[in-house]
Amino acid sequence: MFKRFSIMLLIAVVALVSVACSNNSSDKEATKKVDTAWTKIKDKGTLVVATSGTLYPTSYHDSKTNKLTGYEVEVVNELAKRLGLKVKYSEIGFDGMLTSINSGQVDLAANDIEVNDARKDKFAFSTPVKYSFGTAIVRKSDLSGIKTLEDIKGKKSAGAATSVYMDLSRKLGAKEVVYDNATNEQYLRDVATGRTDVILNDYYLQTLALAYYPKLNITIHPNIRFNPTSVALVMKKGNTDLVKNVNKELNEMLTDGTMTKISKEFFANADVTKQVKQKNIQIISTK
Repeated sequence: MFKRFSIMLLIAVVALVSVACSNNSSDKEATKKVDTAWTKIKDKGTLVVATSGTLYPTSYHDSKTNKLTGYEVEVVNELAKRLGLKVKYSEIGFDGMLTSINSGQVDLAANDIEVNDARKDKFAFSTPVKYSFGTAIVRKSDLSGIKTLEDIKGKKSAGAATSVYMDLSRKLGAKEVVYDNATNEQYLRDVATGRTDVILNDYYLQTLALAYYPKLNITIHPNIRFNPTSVALVMKKGNTDLVKNVNKELNEMLTDGTMTKISKEFFANADVTKQVKQKNIQIISTK
């Protein structure tokens, strides 16, 4: 009887140990799955980043060296350096960037991408790297026949199909003219020549773009200011460790003044890391 009891006790102990080992194994596997994205990036030593290479001064090629540079490009370069990683850029159109994040082709996207509720449901965002608000580029000679944002109805509005500014254009009843990774010059010349009527976009980007092409018949509309924005790096939702490590370094870059220094280099001495204080900014929902 004692012998039989001992055998049964031994079987029970073995079963408990097996369950414990199985649970530990499952816990480790779950942790491994959560950490997979960041672990893979660290293992290969490279951060793959989607950007356009055509959006001055955020992401563009230097006219003399043809080197990819720009505000967010240099922010990412410094970020990667602090993370101990190299950077590999994938230059694609805006409409393909978010798709490439969810498909796993890239680790993050950096291209003046605005944070909004619809995107937050689908993607993870970093600490904001830029604050701004929306403005409208129109023809200088007649303001493209536009007095207020409501006058955009029926006008030809240029932009990327999936941008928040094209969403707003649609809501206002504009006729879409969609571009695939076009240069600033093409966008601006088309407004000047009448192929399109208006470009809704970020104030800082538009100010610098106009300064770069002073002879074109275009201007920023004097009475249109709308929707304060924040811009951040975009990552796949669920890549918790990647987001945590990115934010840790970005916050340090904000605190130690590195990001402000980069901003002033590319935005004519303006600090885009500070929230904008502007009067008479309209708030218009794109829902």
